[in-house]
Amino acid sequence: MKRKICVVITARASYSRIKTALKAIQQHPDLELQLVLSGSALLEKYGSVVNHMLNDGFKITARLSNVLENGGPADSVKTVGLASIELSTLFETIKPDIIVTIADRYETMATAVAAAYMNIPLAHIQGGEITGNIDDKVRNAITQLADIHLVATDTAKQRVLKMGADADHVYKVGCPSIDIAMDILHDSTLDFDPFEQYGGVGKIFDPQKKYIVVMQHSVTTEYVSAAFQTAETLRAIENLGINTFWFWPNPDAGTETIAKTLRTYREMNPDTNIHFFKNMNPRHFLKLLKNANCLVGNSSVGLRECSLLGVPVVNIGSRQNGRERGNNVLDAGYDFTSITNAVQIQIRHGHYEPNPIYGTGNSGKKIAFALANTSLATSDKPEWTTSLAS
Repeated sequence: MKRKICVVITARASYSRIKTALKAIQQHPDLELQLVLSGSALLEKYGSVVNHMLNDGFKITARLSNVLENGGPADSVKTVGLASIELSTLFETIKPDIIVTIADRYETMATAVAAAYMNIPLAHIQGGEITGNIDDKVRNAITQLADIHLVATDTAKQRVLKMGADADHVYKVGCPSIDIAMDILHDSTLDFDPFEQYGGVGKIFDPQKKYIVVMQHSVTTEYVSAAFQTAETLRAIENLGINTFWFWPNPDAGTETIAKTLRTYREMNPDTNIHFFKNMNPRHFLKLLKNANCLVGNSSVGLRECSLLGVPVVNIGSRQNGRERGNNVLDAGYDFTSITNAVQIQIRHGHYEPNPIYGTGNSGKKIAFALANTSLATSDKPEWTTSLAS
């Protein structure tokens, strides 16, 4: 009998981080994929991933709408509460053998709590890493609730072991998004028109020429400063005068403030050099990054995928404090002078040598193998006795 693997995706970035593992699970003879979408992954305003997933050949088992978004921290808590109720009901219905949750966004807490209290083995991808703000607390809490740990690096593995995880169930598998990045490294041709295919709003320019990419999210512990932080980055981009692809932020405390700041800027500056997007297919997005002169902002993609792609990165502020990184990253503070100077330095430097910190291109298959072969017993799964080959 096939093991039913339920993967819960709560945000657009999570799909990029798990896509190759989904394919590997789908193709594995001993596994059955159950795919659940919830949170902002369903919301068009944040770049819904539904159409991307359907176009990639995945069947969605369930869609759970549970996001509250008035802009404050309490909405995050309420969203987790709603998701916990919906997920527990769903898990009773579809009866997964293993539930998979990804990384460290606040919505993942609902998946972890529901799985743990329902005695369903929980697999956690990307535990053991360090960043700034609330994400560390969420990530470490999920590590304590998880039964199977699918980590990206040796350092992350050691951290998870120090937190008391069973060494027999901690697997270094790399990051699945690196699988796609590895393909892009060998074929980075910008073979699509981002404006024609993904729309967006703002200036139309030639993507075959010089451009930068901006991805700046709210820092949940600094959300009251979100407008100021965004405005400083806008000033820097305007000051640089370089054509820019700017991607809409994730839904967090402070995101509505960022969105309002961006809309106001867009309305007051109709001739801006910025084009705003919500989302892209993961492969197209990484191709856009690979051909960029610089990535600016505070997204983990700058430290993760861009390390392999060798893209120059200006990392702003505290959101990624402590995350493992390559030498392609230059830090900047929350002021336009610091950001401007850092971008100019990175553009003068140009692309860096690829650094495979987060994997070498076969993470998806490693994850599927681990899920198919790991041994684990819970109170209602005592029959699991298969050992994972080394």
